[in-house]
Formats: sequence, C-alpha cells, structure tokens
Amino acid sequence: MTQSTGQQSSSIQDENSVGQNPHSRPTEDDTRVSPDVDYEGVSVPVLIIGAGAAGARTAIELAEGGVEPLVIGKCDHGDAHTTLAAGGINAVLGNRDPEDDSQIHAADTLKEGHFINDPDGVETVANAMPDRIRELEEWEMPLNRTEDGKIEQRYFGAQSFRRTCFVGDRTGEAILETLISKAQELEIPYRENVMITKLLSDGEQVYGAVGYDMDDGHFLRFEAHAVVLAAGGYSGLYNRHTSRNEENNGDGPALAYDAGARLMDIEFVQFHPTGMMGDRYGEDWDGRLVTEAVRGEGGRLFNAEGERFMEQYSPEQMELDARDVVARAIAQEIREGRDTENGGIYLDISHKDREFLQERLPRMYERFAELGVDMAEEAVEVAPTAHYGMGGVEVDFETGATAVENLYAVGETIGGIHGANRLGGNSLSETVVLGTVVGDHLADESYIGSPELPESQQRAADEHFRALKALSSEGSEDPQKVLQALGDVVEESAGIIRTEETTNKGLESLEALHNRADDLMAGERTSRSFEYAIDLGFSLTIAEALLKGARERTESRGAHFRSDYPEKREAWRKNITYSQTKEGMTLNTTTPKEPSEAVRKALDADYELDYHQLE
Repeated sequence: MTQSTGQQSSSIQDENSVGQNPHSRPTEDDTRVSPDVDYEGVSVPVLIIGAGAAGARTAIELAEGGVEPLVIGKCDHGDAHTTLAAGGINAVLGNRDPEDDSQIHAADTLKEGHFINDPDGVETVANAMPDRIRELEEWEMPLNRTEDGKIEQRYFGAQSFRRTCFVGDRTGEAILETLISKAQELEIPYRENVMITKLLSDGEQVYGAVGYDMDDGHFLRFEAHAVVLAAGGYSGLYNRHTSRNEENNGDGPALAYDAGARLMDIEFVQFHPTGMMGDRYGEDWDGRLVTEAVRGEGGRLFNAEGERFMEQYSPEQMELDARDVVARAIAQEIREGRDTENGGIYLDISHKDREFLQERLPRMYERFAELGVDMAEEAVEVAPTAHYGMGGVEVDFETGATAVENLYAVGETIGGIHGANRLGGNSLSETVVLGTVVGDHLADESYIGSPELPESQQRAADEHFRALKALSSEGSEDPQKVLQALGDVVEESAGIIRTEETTNKGLESLEALHNRADDLMAGERTSRSFEYAIDLGFSLTIAEALLKGARERTESRGAHFRSDYPEKREAWRKNITYSQTKEGMTLNTTTPKEPSEAVRKALDADYELDYHQLE
C-alpha cells in the first residue's frame, strides 16, 4: 500500500448545474478550470468500505490468501453496527434437534422470504454455516454451551428447529470482537473515522473511492484494483429504528447505485416487533431493539387489557411466528386501542427465574435494570420499529460481484438472500459466509503493480472535493432537520401498512426535500452536521427507491403490506430491480430461480416450529 498527497487541476460544472451536490455525477464536457485540490492519496489492492462483520471476514479471507486489503470504517475500531445484533447466528449443528439439516434451514429461509429469495445465495449460506460457526469457535468466540459442552442453540421466530447459536444476548458484539482479534493477528491495515462519499466509477468499472477524514476533515482519494462495499443497509431512513443515528442510512446501496450497479428488493423493510417505547425510557432509547431472544427464551406478548393476543393471530407459533406477522399483530392491537399509555404493548418474561434471565439475556436484563425496570418482576413496553432492509445491491453469489467491474458487495448492503422478509439469525450468518466467498474470490485475482486512476476519474475526484467544500460553507438548511423530515415522510408513506395514496404522497414530498437538500449549511467537515448532510444525499436516493418500489408492488408479501392490495399474488413472485438511466431511476422486474431438488423436498415436508414445545 502506498500513500501520497496530490494537487491537481480539473474542470467544474457551470453555475446552473448541481455542482454543490456531492452526490451528483460529474459531466464530461466541462470547460472551466478549477483551483487546485489538496488530498491524501492512498493506493491499495482491495479497498473494503465497512468495518463490521462482513467487512472484517472479507479482509481475513483476503489476508489469508496473500492479498493485503485496507479496511475503512466510519466509527472507532470495533464499534460497527454488528455489535447491535444481539440474539444469535443460525447454523445447523443438531446439538438440540438432530433432525435439523441445511436443506431445512434453506427451506425456512425461502418460506420466510416468500420465495423471492435467490435460492443459490440461500443455499450457499445454509450449507456453509456449520463450518463458519466452528471456525468462530476455533477463534475463541465464547459461545453459550449445553451441559455436555456442545454449542447451545435456541429457538428463533419461524424456524423449524433450534439452530440459533448465541453468546447470551450480545452475539453480534462477540462475533465482531472475535473477527477483529483475528484481523489484528493477521496485521490487516485499518483506518477508522473515515467517510466514503463517492465511488470513482465510469458506470462500467470502479477505480477507487473518495471521502474525508472525520477527525480532521482532510480529503482522501483511494485508488484500488477492487472495491468491496460492506457498509450496511437502510433501515435508518425511518425516525423510529433499531440502529444508531449514523448507521444504516443507505450509504452502501446508494454508493453502488451511483457507481452504476443495480439495486433490488428495496421496498422490503423488516419492522422488528419489539422496539423500546421512548416516552417511558427516554428519547435515546426510542425504537432500540429488544432482541428476539427474549421471545425465543419464552417471552410473551400482552395488550393493555391483559390479553395474550397472539393466540388470536397465530395460535400455533404464537410469539415466535414470522417477524412481519407479529409486527402487524402488534400494530393492529395498537390501532384498535388496546395499547399502553405510551402507545405500545407489553413483553413479559417475568415467569422465568432471575438467574435464567441474567445468564441467557444479560444485556437486556442490565439495560432495563438501569432504566428502573426489573424484567424478573414486570413486563417491558415495546412496539414495532424499523430494523432491517432486505433489499440492497444485486450481486452474483458465487463471487459477490456487482454489474460494475471491480465492484463487490457483501452483508446488509446487498439484496437477494432474505427475499420479502428476513429469518431472524440469518443476518450474521450472511456476513461471515459471503465475506468468505468474496474474500476467497478476490484472493485468486492477480494484482500486479499499483492501480492506475484514469484522468477522467482524477477530474471526477477533484469535482467531488469541490462540491464537498461548497457543501460546508453555503446554504441555509439544517441537515439534521431535513433528515428528520425525510424520516417522517418514509414512516408515513412506507411504514408497516402502505397504500398507493401514501406512496404517491411520499414521492411528492421527496421533491420538496430535494430542494431543501440543495440549500444545506453543513458547517465544518469535522462536525456531525456535515456527516448528516452526506447521509441525507444517500438517504434521499434510497427513499426514492423504497417509495417507488412500494407503489409498484401491488400485492402484500412478507414485510411489504398494502392495505389496498392485501393478498399475495403469484404474478408478483418477482424481484423489482432499480437502475440509474438517462430517464432517472428505472424499475424493472426479474423472476427468481427455483430451489434445488433437495431444498424442494424439505419444503414439501413442511417442517414448522411448534411454539408449545416451549411451554
């Protein structure tokens, strides 16, 4: 890896263009000469954007294959969104239920995804996970154990058998700690607090990326033979969500889309049934995840009238039915007035012993205790909250490649694995499996010499840096307020229940928000305000895709529920794709492939969780 500083001259757009918008694509017919632009230049074989589990596992595979990547993250090292994935990671081990197998895992995933998942990707994850979890075990991940020393496995919603491995209720944190320890052992280079704002692409090939150092504000230009996007999803578009404010704002998919890649399935957003209610616990906790592990360990849902209402909605699977089913049931109870004073319902696991909660759910127990609630004595208040975007970048699951040469994607940035609704415990599985796939593929490539940046991309980088400078010094709108307004639009227009009317209204509102976004006063590049301004550009792109897809899909499937089209339609067993064309964002459809014969047999066997085994 080489580093240098550079100063170059290039042209800019005319005064009537959108030159102040750092997310706009530079033109090729510029004629005006710009001032010099200062930046730090970095040259690497493979640039990995995102430092969570997916990025870390990709980097490990590359390093073990003899290629030194550079991993960059927006937060401090070890503080990626993976740490918030609490409940577990799926792998067929048969330690509790020997009759389970990888074909049944794949079948459960396809059923939960309502059969618009990519079956190749699904089978890749299900088949590889036993090896990946044993690998994490070898790397000293402190997994919970059975009495005879095997890896413990718990129930998770909509799974036929106990296959979710866990470390109490801090599984994601434990996985990331394990992967970072391995990466440090391999001396993999890492840069923290770096925000990537644009990929350098001509629409056919990616050559690197540009961004800035969030600590001191200086510009960065990365040249790379290959770029891997592992930057998260887009559930943070909603004001009430389980992520931290700086995460899952759509930057991964938006960067890929701007570079020329196709997106898919953006209309599918999973609303986790149990997010904390802000009025009782404070605004900082509003929407934060109460892990599915609470229900997996026997937690029960009650409305304000004391009724265990899942008996009416799902008498067989109860609280462990699919997340979309449970979330809509809770929403229905709230709409019909059987909610708490704070607008939620109750999640109660007080029938379990205190010692059990402290062992199996230590993070949840401690969190609520600090907020004055004893889970061993009383229920907690919850309501649905945006949690996960099933859509993302369209990739080839054999390699992780996008439609743009040298651009790869992995983790929550991609679509295809989860279909219309994600099976709980599969997100962490996807990161370690597909990170290995992408890393293995890229390690087989030959990277000779330093990557070269074409002159057109040098000009594009300078143009973008000038736009970032303008963003920091001009305009009148507060980026955080515009982001808040965007969150309101998305929640009102594409929440748990959507209609043609709400999506049309949302798209109209986006036009006004775009106008406000062209007049931002972001402040210094080291400020949170400037970060929000960059996030806003990404979020507007993905919000447009979300609303257009939700309007286009005239049916209800998985997490996408249209009250004006409440039934699932076979004609819509399709994926919506999103492409950037001269006409703007263009939507098309593709038909998913059929699963393998072995998985079809597992589907025909119709395995299903019997919740009452927990009683």
